[in-house]
Amino acid sequence: MRLLLTGSNGFLGTRIAQDAVARGWEVLGLGRAARPNPASPVAGYLSHDLAYPLTEPVADGAIERSIAARLSGPVDAVVHAAALASPFAPPEDYIAANVRGTEHVAAWAERYGRREHGEPLPLVYVSSSSVVYRDADQLDLTEDAPTPPLREQVNDYSRTKLLGERVAQRYRGRSVVLRPRAIIGAGDTVLMPRILRLAERGVLPVLEPRSGPRVVVDLSDVGTVAHYVTQALAREATGTYHLTNAEPVELYPFALDLLDRLGVRARTVRVDPRLLRAVAGASERFSARFLGYREPPITRFGVSVLSRSKTFDVTRALTDLGAPAVSLARSVEEIVAEHRAGPA
Repeated sequence: MRLLLTGSNGFLGTRIAQDAVARGWEVLGLGRAARPNPASPVAGYLSHDLAYPLTEPVADGAIERSIAARLSGPVDAVVHAAALASPFAPPEDYIAANVRGTEHVAAWAERYGRREHGEPLPLVYVSSSSVVYRDADQLDLTEDAPTPPLREQVNDYSRTKLLGERVAQRYRGRSVVLRPRAIIGAGDTVLMPRILRLAERGVLPVLEPRSGPRVVVDLSDVGTVAHYVTQALAREATGTYHLTNAEPVELYPFALDLLDRLGVRARTVRVDPRLLRAVAGASERFSARFLGYREPPITRFGVSVLSRSKTFDVTRALTDLGAPAVSLARSVEEIVAEHRAGPA
């Protein structure tokens, strides 16, 4: 198997590359950075901004230099893991990265596959469980749960990931949509760092009532998600899959235990989510108008994550793709070990 992997430098992309190489596959990485991530064991790397098509006219316009011409041979499948995953950014940036980028990858995979193989290449699209989110408790969500309309999506990220799903679902070849939930693990740059920043200020807001109910959530280890991505290719899966570690946890006991193991002491303060949601909304509006969409300390999406239960029925993944590759206990151990080791 020779695989083209977009987002190969990222938190998840690096682990997908590692898992694919462990299977004996060759991975060609594609990302915006000039050079590959040293931790990502790609056999080759292409620098390209997916906001633009995967073909580039040469300066004189006489010929076309395409990604295909830079691959040094055919590829057998495409995994599209690249995305703008920040919870707050200019709307046009999400559209360029998550919608246009997916359109460009799908168009190239279909055209290149037909040219080299006679049919479109298999395509794995890494989406997000946030496409089914509402600002409410949601338990045991299946893949058949309706996605909120675009105008009711929780933020621009989820809205553009849903649009990306529609691109993948229209793809003329074999495609699969994977929706991981709350990816954690060593190397995380999104979820745990935000919780750590809150805690390191000395106070961790608890957005659940003292008398209950508890906020219960599903989490996904990055190694588990990476293995599911390669499993989807190896087993020729199609359709849509929710991905979690199938180990729901009570959010605050889990987070406080992890923070304690990291040596971070934070005083917990119970806060009414309605109040914090109003503050977050005002902060977002101020940032959008005056700060160039710099991410505020707390977003409305963040408030929802910290105050709403979200669990998923992953029977389909367990049946078709197998058991989680990495337990949450091991994931926590790896996070703690990385934190104690300090910067590389």
